[in-house]
Amino acid sequence: MGEWIDFERWKECPQLERPGYAFEVRNAEGQSLFTACDVSLKLPSSWTSAPVQFRLVEAPKPRHSTPIPRPRS
Repeated sequence: MGEWIDFERWKECPQLERPGYAFEVRNAEGQSLFTACDVSLKLPSSWTSAPVQFRLVEAPKPRHSTPIPRPRS
């Protein structure tokens, strides 16, 4: 995982993007958000403090859901 970077530098995230990686954004309370680079980052309503740090992390592997069962005739 990458080193934590001050959130003041978030506007630089387009230069830090890498295929297969996402950003972990952390607020002062220790809550984390995993996201792609979006300079106008929308924060969850549950966050009561502003983001303070971010870092580049390996993107989570996609999870496949169980197929929907066929209707019974």
